[in-house]
Amino acid sequence: MLHAAFLIPLFPLAGFAVLALAGRRLGNPVAGWLGTAMVAASFVVTVIVFAGLFQQAPAHRSFDQTWWTWFSVDRLHVTAGILVDPLSMTMALFVTGVSTLIHLYSIGYMEHDPQLPKFFLYMNLFVSSMLLLVLGGNLVMTFLGWEGVGVCSYFLIAFWFDRPSAASAGKKAMIFNRIGDAGFLVGMFLVYERTGSLQYTTVFSRLGHVSGASLTAIALLLFLGAVGKSAQLPLYPWLADAMEGPTPVSALIHAATMVTAGVYLMCRINPILFRAPDAAHTVAIIGAVTAFLGATIACAQNDVKKILAYSTISQLGYMFLAAGVGAYVAAIFLMLAHAFYKALLFLGAGSVIHAMNDEQNTKLMGGLRAVMPITWITFLVAWLAIGGVPPLAGFWAKGDVLLNAYGFSPWLYALGALTAVLTAYYIGRCYMLVFSGNARWVEARASGDGHGAVVSHASTPPASGHAQEEADTSNPNVSHERVSQRELHPHDPAWVMTVPLVVLAVCSFVGGIINLPFHPNLVFLERWLDPVVSRSLFNHHFGAGTQVLFACVDAALAVLGVGLAIALWRSAVDRPEVEPTFLQRAWFIDFGYDRLIARTSTVFAAFTSAVVENRVIDGAVNGVAGLFRSGGGVLRKVQTGYVRNYALGVMAGLVVLLAYVVSRSVS
Repeated sequence: MLHAAFLIPLFPLAGFAVLALAGRRLGNPVAGWLGTAMVAASFVVTVIVFAGLFQQAPAHRSFDQTWWTWFSVDRLHVTAGILVDPLSMTMALFVTGVSTLIHLYSIGYMEHDPQLPKFFLYMNLFVSSMLLLVLGGNLVMTFLGWEGVGVCSYFLIAFWFDRPSAASAGKKAMIFNRIGDAGFLVGMFLVYERTGSLQYTTVFSRLGHVSGASLTAIALLLFLGAVGKSAQLPLYPWLADAMEGPTPVSALIHAATMVTAGVYLMCRINPILFRAPDAAHTVAIIGAVTAFLGATIACAQNDVKKILAYSTISQLGYMFLAAGVGAYVAAIFLMLAHAFYKALLFLGAGSVIHAMNDEQNTKLMGGLRAVMPITWITFLVAWLAIGGVPPLAGFWAKGDVLLNAYGFSPWLYALGALTAVLTAYYIGRCYMLVFSGNARWVEARASGDGHGAVVSHASTPPASGHAQEEADTSNPNVSHERVSQRELHPHDPAWVMTVPLVVLAVCSFVGGIINLPFHPNLVFLERWLDPVVSRSLFNHHFGAGTQVLFACVDAALAVLGVGLAIALWRSAVDRPEVEPTFLQRAWFIDFGYDRLIARTSTVFAAFTSAVVENRVIDGAVNGVAGLFRSGGGVLRKVQTGYVRNYALGVMAGLVVLLAYVVSRSVS
C-alpha cells in the first residue's frame, strides 16, 4: 500500500493533462465531474497509504520513495521523489479531502461559466502542486510544488482577467510571493553549502555540524518564503486582494492549499528551528502580531469575502505562533481544524453570494436565515467553531495553541487571547449582518431609489450563473441601485453545493476528537506526529488543574466575543464607532506600500528611463559610436583614389624614415 503513494499527486496531475487536451470537448459539467473525480481518487489513495503507514511501528513510519535522478552536478545530486511520513500524510489527507469537497461545490457554483473546463484544469494543477509540495522528499521537490501553487494562484485569482481588478490582484499575489520565494531560494542554497545535501533526512542528520549563526540564517530565510506564501507581516496584503477570484478559489487557497504551505514548511524544518531559538522567537512574535492585526482589520470590513480573508491571515498567525514556540502538533491541529471551518465559511459565503446575485456587501443582506436554512445552520457551526466555542474543533485546537504560548511567554498568550475574542466577534458580526435582522435586500428592492444604501466594495462577475443580465464587471463598486433593480429570490443552492457544506459542518463540530487532552490515549494527533517532531518540541508540563483552568478561560473568551457580536449587531447595521477608517483601510499598510514603494519606484523608474537610460547609457553608447564615426570620417579623407597622392605619401614616409636613420647614426 505504501508504494502507491506516487499516485497521490499523479491523479490530479492526470486530470490536468486530460482537461488540457480535451476539456473543451468534454464541456460543462463533464469537465467538472472529471476534475472532481481525479481529486477524489487522490483522496482514496491517500487514505489507503495512510492506513498502511499507520500499521507500521512508530519508528518505521518514514520512507523515501525515489522515482529518478532529477539532475546531478558535481557533488549535488537531486532526486525526484517523495517522503512518506506522518507529517506529509496528515497534510495530504486534509488537502485531498477538503479539495474534493471544494471541487464538488465548484460544479454548481461555476455551472454557467463558459470557461468551466479551464477553471477545473487550473484547480487540478493547483491540488497536484500542493501535494508535491507537502510530499516532496527534498527542498527542490518542495520548491517545485511551492512555485506550482504560486503560478496556479495567479491563474485562478485572475481567472476573470477581463476585470482590471482581478488582473491586478493576480499580479499582486505573484509579486508578493516572489519576494518571499527569493528568501526560500537563498535559504536552500545555504542549506546545501552547509550540509552538502538538500534531502530532508540527510540535512537533518548533519545539523550537528552547522554553526548556530548559519542555522539562524537558514531558518529566517526559509521563514521569509513562508511569510510570502502564508501572508504574514509584512507580506500579507496580497491575500485580501485575492478575493477577486471565484469563491471556490478563495476556499481552496485559504483552507486546503497555498497559504498553509508556509506553516507546513516551518513544521517540516522543526529540527532547524529547535537549534535556532532566535529564529523561532521571531516566528512566534510575527505570528502573534499578524494574528492580532488581521483580526482587528476583519472587525471593520463589509465585504463578506474580505472579512474571511483577514480572518485567514489572523488564523495563520496563530499557527506560526504555535510553530515559533515549538508547539508543532498544536500548529498542525489548528491547521486541520481551520481547513474545516474556513472552507465551510468560504463555501457558505459563496452560497450567499450565489443567492444574492453576486452581491458581497454584508450590509445589503440580512434576514437570510429564513430563506437559506442549510447555509444558515452550517455557517452558524463555522462561526462557533472558529470562535472557539466548546466542544467544537476550534475550541480544542486554538486552546492548545494558547496554552503552549502561555508556557513560552505570558505576553504572547495575552495577545493571542485578545485575538481570540476578536475572532469570535468579527465572524459573529458577519453572521448577524448576513443572516439576522431585517431583509435589507427586500427593502432596497422596494425603495428603488438607492438612498441610504451602503456601497459595496466588491463584486463577482455574472459567471457564477445567477446574474442573467450583463453587469459592469469593470467597476468594483456595486451600488444599491444595482441590487434594487434585480429580482432576488435567495434560496439554498443545489445538492452539489449543500453536501460539502454539511460534511464540513460535521467535521468542524467533531474535528477536535483527533487530539483531546483528557487522556494520553486520546491525543491521537500528538502520538501520530511524534516520530517527526518529538525531538524538537518545547515541552511545557501543565497539571490537569491548570489545563482545566485554561480551558474555562478559552470558553469564556469565546462566549465574550460571541456575546459582543450579538449585542452590537442584533438590531444595528452601522456602528461607525467600532468601524474606524484606519481599520476599514487595513491600518493603511497597503496604502503605505503604494505611496512609499510602488509610487516611489514608478517615479524612480521614470527618472532612470529619462536620465540614466537616455542620457547616461544611451549617451555613452552614442558617444562612442560618434567618436568612431568622426574618426572614420577623418581617416576616409586619406583615401582619395589619386596615385599622385599615394606616391606623395610614400615619399613623405621615406623622408621620415631617412631622417630617423640619420638622427640615430649622428647620435
